[in-house]
Amino acid sequence: MSGKTITIKGPDGSFSGYLSKPASGKGPGIVVIQEIFGVNKVMRDTADWLAAQGYVALCPDLFWRIEPGIDITDQSEADWKKAFELFGKFKGDTGLIDIRATIDTLRPMTTGKVGAVGYCLGGFMAYMTACKTDIDASVGYYGVNIQTRLAEAEYLKKPLMLHIAGKDEFVNPGAQQEIIDDLRDNPLVTIHQYPERDHAFARVGGAHYDKADATEANNRTLAFFKKHLA
Repeated sequence: MSGKTITIKGPDGSFSGYLSKPASGKGPGIVVIQEIFGVNKVMRDTADWLAAQGYVALCPDLFWRIEPGIDITDQSEADWKKAFELFGKFKGDTGLIDIRATIDTLRPMTTGKVGAVGYCLGGFMAYMTACKTDIDASVGYYGVNIQTRLAEAEYLKKPLMLHIAGKDEFVNPGAQQEIIDDLRDNPLVTIHQYPERDHAFARVGGAHYDKADATEANNRTLAFFKKHLA
């Protein structure tokens, strides 16, 4: 499965996105929301994986307002430094504008319904996407800073799944508990906890990758999308 780069037109300008389609050429859509490393191989592989499952996947360049075309890894100190600089400059509310534009671009290519899945920074944005857009279902992996925007959950209208890493170095136990306590009674929210895992346990090739829990989380994600996007 291989994709291509397309142009997404938003209200504040145009930016790129990586598009991957299933062999049939059609299916429900999924917006893939990047980590702090840009639209890199990990994100492109994720879009291709979803396309192989029958989804039209589109991963937008959410750093375009800061620096377009970021494509770095988690494998060097220099890349980590760059990634955190970008993370520090990124504004979630303008990111939401771009995600809405991505949904609007993607939906006409699909059979109708569009979901979102995000990781790290993208996990937070997947939560915000669930709260503040017309997405049909959303999944966040180890989202950072969700606890700062829990009031937004009152706007949830469609299903949300969160994967929480119990030993997440970027989301302390208090923040995790705050998220769980605030959201667990919401009938639209499903929370899965992975007590022994650290941040980015589903990132293939990452320092904290755990194949067993990554596979379980991914299978839960696919079942969730199958239920809500069919």
